[in-house]
Amino acid sequence: MSYDAIFNSALARLHAEGRYRVFLDILRNKGAYPNARCFAGAGASRPITVWCSNDYLSMGQHADVIAAMEEALHDVGAGSGGTRNISGNTHYHTELEAELADLHGKEAALLFTSGYVSNEATLGTLGKILPGCIIFSDALNHASMIAGIRNSGCAKQVFRHNDLEHLEELLAAADPAAPKLIAFESVYSMDGDIAPIGAICDLAEKYDALTYLDEVHAVGMYGPRGGGISERDDVADRLTIIEGTLAKAIGVMGGYIAASKTIVDVIRSYAPGFIFTTSIAPVLAAGALASIRHLKRSSVERERQQAAAARLKQLFADAGLPVMVSETHIVPLLIGDPIVAKRVSDALLARWGFYVQPINYPTVPRGTERLRFTPGPSHSDEAMIALTGALAELLAPSTLRLAA
Repeated sequence: MSYDAIFNSALARLHAEGRYRVFLDILRNKGAYPNARCFAGAGASRPITVWCSNDYLSMGQHADVIAAMEEALHDVGAGSGGTRNISGNTHYHTELEAELADLHGKEAALLFTSGYVSNEATLGTLGKILPGCIIFSDALNHASMIAGIRNSGCAKQVFRHNDLEHLEELLAAADPAAPKLIAFESVYSMDGDIAPIGAICDLAEKYDALTYLDEVHAVGMYGPRGGGISERDDVADRLTIIEGTLAKAIGVMGGYIAASKTIVDVIRSYAPGFIFTTSIAPVLAAGALASIRHLKRSSVERERQQAAAARLKQLFADAGLPVMVSETHIVPLLIGDPIVAKRVSDALLARWGFYVQPINYPTVPRGTERLRFTPGPSHSDEAMIALTGALAELLAPSTLRLAA
């Protein structure tokens, strides 16, 4: 058997479909976001502007965050030293969990190495702990949630995206005595729409179900203290579990859940993805702690980011570009073809130094390939006008015909 032939064939399929992923070699310029240096191709680096970072508020560049990380590095060193139960539990970790619990109005919180791991580990564990559990999952839930639900081994019911009638149909048809969990997101990051959290909580109460809300694209971004859509809509207290990340608006790295002390203790005690993984480095915990504390008292970053997103959406619409409807800080531009999306992305980088990654299947359904822009508080109006002009040129029908 030729194993290499099988592997090469799998890669060839991705190339043929225009879905082969290329990772750009860049370095961000500290204190000058969204400016960065690109090392693609031969020769020295060249300046670029980043338009697709999930560091939505530039907190990864914030002076308080950097100072806190430097202080922790010089205080305790680089790594955590082990899992949480084997020397890897530091005062930074416990302080950060207390801050996260407070952010979401919950009794406790638990840190993970990433948002993916927090979803996979928590959902996978809950499904095993609750006998006969049925998990009701939104059709557009993140891959990490899907993986956790699959690993739980319990029954799964998928409801149409944000469709309350369909969700209630499934809940009503389920065994009334079976444990139930509704898993969904607040902000869906590819379309930029928002879940009806309060209405889902109503259904959960009616049918005696637990709720699991993924707030990864909303934490830091919404609410008076950055607690997410659930804080903005004043429904956080109605949710059983809130999951979030430290790697997007918080600007560092890691994931977490916030819930009751009992639920957090169960996940801490049973989830392999927590038990057998080295804890996040204290330097990361220190940086996230500084970021969250800043965003709890400052709305400046959120306001500037929302203004930038609104401005870019308007510029795209005025230029006749295929900007998708979005209620949030996400600005998706529909392309509809993976090969064209890659060509446009490449041309933006090569000709103008604008960096945005194409989003293709399986991240989004086939035929809905797009460019996903995340303008931040530091993107200038001049840069947004220049980006709009570049896209208008590249997406003109005559240019697309030549590209094909």
